[in-house]
Amino acid sequence: MILKFNAFIRDNNLLEKNYRILLAISGGIDSVVMAELFHKSQIKFGIAHCNFGLRGDESDEDELFVTGLALKYKVPCFTRRFDTLAFAHNQGISVQMAARELRYAWFETIRIQENFDLVATAHHLDDQVETFFINLIRGTGIAGLHGIPLRQGNVIRPLLFAYRNDIAEFALSNNLHYRSDSSNATIKYLRNKIRHELIPVIHEMNPDFSNQLTTTIRRIADIEWIAGQEIQDWQMKVMKKTGSGFIIDIHKLINSEPLMTLSWELLSPFGFNQSQVGNIINCLRNKSGNKSSKIFLTASWRLVINRQQLIIQPLKAITPGEKFFIQDFKKRKSMKIPISLVFIKHEQPSSYEIPISKMVASLDGDKISFPLCLRKWEPGDVFYPYGLNRKKKLSDFFIDQKLSLPEKENCWLLCSEKKILWIIGHRIDHRFRITPKTKRILIVMTTETPDT
Repeated sequence: MILKFNAFIRDNNLLEKNYRILLAISGGIDSVVMAELFHKSQIKFGIAHCNFGLRGDESDEDELFVTGLALKYKVPCFTRRFDTLAFAHNQGISVQMAARELRYAWFETIRIQENFDLVATAHHLDDQVETFFINLIRGTGIAGLHGIPLRQGNVIRPLLFAYRNDIAEFALSNNLHYRSDSSNATIKYLRNKIRHELIPVIHEMNPDFSNQLTTTIRRIADIEWIAGQEIQDWQMKVMKKTGSGFIIDIHKLINSEPLMTLSWELLSPFGFNQSQVGNIINCLRNKSGNKSSKIFLTASWRLVINRQQLIIQPLKAITPGEKFFIQDFKKRKSMKIPISLVFIKHEQPSSYEIPISKMVASLDGDKISFPLCLRKWEPGDVFYPYGLNRKKKLSDFFIDQKLSLPEKENCWLLCSEKKILWIIGHRIDHRFRITPKTKRILIVMTTETPDT
């Protein structure tokens, strides 16, 4: 077992010689064997234990046992108690999912604070098989069929070469003591039901099933990697990053095959579920539909169907009616928040040449009153577009400019006494243009293009 353990670590480049590893130790047989293997292999390690408080006195006794284990090996020990039930309730997730989120977040915190290089968990090949069935039963893509990854971020699984029987034999031959989790015997959890009822039946039909499935899982992981490279190349052709979001070319997307599978790979990382992806594709296929009004949301992202593009942006908490005021100044003033602006007062109109750039507004300073107000557009806003000496709704102006919903929302307005001076980056108000009668000029410049 020791030789296989070290060979597995070496062959898969799991860690370097002088690494310090934080071991996730529950006190059960798997994690106890992992600690012994690290000890016998003379790898530097510390121990971390989570007390989820789900089994009363048993949970507290587990914590005491793990503390004693750390004393035995003379290594650092870190323990933490969680109110798992309260966390699960507040987050609206299962107890198992709550425990998982709590422990991995805490492990990473300890890893950073205590200068450990990696976190190691005691997942083994039987866990791999069980996870395969869990994902298969719940429904999954190819990523869910490759089982538990050997390495995921800063977490490694150094026992993914051994089965439960191998671990039990090692514990027995080395006279290792460990804790037994009474919840492992109940079949109310899906994993236990698979372990105690499904897999034994399959083994009756094929005693070598676990070995064969493990081999299949490795092949699936290899195929996923190959497919991932192809999908990544395809994604670069149909999607590009812009500012804080992304733009997808609808024409390129809709002409890709297999459309649903590729769309799922493209959109699921943003949190869109299978039903949403299907609805998005249906909207794209329905040419008679009003695509510009279609919006799809996840917990963190928003997708807008806008003419020939899908625009994906992170959801931002924008305070309704938020305003920023610019007080009067002598010659020059600048600001960075909420956008970068520079204000310059120019006293010689005859020597001033009006720039053509939309990033610069040249305004008649005699018609402007301070403080100026910087705000987002609101329904009902109107202005007099430069070159058109009559009133126009901003909503109509945006339609004429073919701005998407995100572009409209990202527009900032520079105002004076409730009158719009400049739709920043787009158009000034005709009433505040420079004329032969202008004596003082206010120049406003921005370095930021409207963010899509």
